[in-house]
Amino acid sequence: MKKLPSAIESPTRRAFLRGALAASVGFTAASYARVLGANDRLQLGVIGTGIRGQEVLRAFLKDSTVAVVAMCDAYDEHFEKARALVSNEVRRYRDYRALLDDRGIDCVLIATPDHWHARQAIDACRAGKDIYIEKPLTFDIEEGRRVVRAAREHRRIVQVGLQQRSGKHYIEAKRLYFDARKLGKVTMARTWWHGNSFHLRKPNFVTQPPGLDWRMFLGPRPYRPFDAHQFYNWRAYLDFGGGMITDLFTHWIDVVHWFMNEDMPRAAVAVGGIYHYKDGRTAPDTINVLLEYPGGWTATFEGTLAPGARGASIEFIGTEGRLEISRSGYTFVSAERNAQPVTVKAEGDMTVDHVRDFLEAVRARRAPNSEVLDGHRATQASLLGKIAYLKRERVTLNPSADRLPAFASSPRIS
Repeated sequence: MKKLPSAIESPTRRAFLRGALAASVGFTAASYARVLGANDRLQLGVIGTGIRGQEVLRAFLKDSTVAVVAMCDAYDEHFEKARALVSNEVRRYRDYRALLDDRGIDCVLIATPDHWHARQAIDACRAGKDIYIEKPLTFDIEEGRRVVRAAREHRRIVQVGLQQRSGKHYIEAKRLYFDARKLGKVTMARTWWHGNSFHLRKPNFVTQPPGLDWRMFLGPRPYRPFDAHQFYNWRAYLDFGGGMITDLFTHWIDVVHWFMNEDMPRAAVAVGGIYHYKDGRTAPDTINVLLEYPGGWTATFEGTLAPGARGASIEFIGTEGRLEISRSGYTFVSAERNAQPVTVKAEGDMTVDHVRDFLEAVRARRAPNSEVLDGHRATQASLLGKIAYLKRERVTLNPSADRLPAFASSPRIS
């Protein structure tokens, strides 16, 4: 495999014309639309075709303005299942860098395990691809900063898979109760996610299955002999992710940041452990995280894999009321005496809406709903909780280390 170029050296017709227009007259959404053409479909490559990759791929396939043209995965079975979803022929790549070298691809879906995210996202930015990437954005905090800088330097549209930001009832709740200040002063945001059985998956094989490139799966992680559990249930191992803290809490703390309009915690503490599922996992099966914010409020997360507890939600507690919101809807209760709850049920598919927003952002060259800086800040907050858990002490965040350019202040997106 040749070394990945730092930028596209010989752009496609589409990229060449976009660059020429941007240089000569200043790039706009209108000029992009004229270059792309009303009947010209965005060409999508998929990196990571496991269960979540297939779910998001289905959302892309619902949009007729997209053509899925290439896929890459370290496991043949995942690739074959994803290819079966697509009616047209797709190009198969075994190394994601070869897919990124494909100049016929406009944008990529990255749905690999967490430990691969930063390297693949940065390489995709350098290759001139717009990106839809699953959460958490990165494996560690510094990686997130590098991804944001790469997106700004190479002027890429990056949507992080925090689909609540495109959920209609989430957007409505923010407008009605936070923008209108109906909760008064919010002093606490409680979040929880219990009984997530996906973190308890067990493989039905012991030896390495045929068609799996184990070394490619490990990628930047130190080599170790094949382990069926680490491959099949990688979310349970801290070498590949952050367990419930980064896999689940990242979703909820992103909503909290969005609603509260504050995304940099001052400090974190966390306690938990592997109290029951002693199956070789290194991520806790029970966890409690507490974050403190400079604006005068706290956010908490509690999660256990024990099946005695179920449910996943967020509760904002303010001086004039409380709001509980989850993927199924929301309920607001005023602090006034005898106030009746206001309940709204969710409608639609948030992942479909999130993918649609990404595609619209790519065409309009605007910030998507879950822009890369937002995704980094949500990931950073959950990773702070992970660090506090591992260190068993209160940890603080240095705001000056996270001074990153916002979307509007980045170089012109082209």
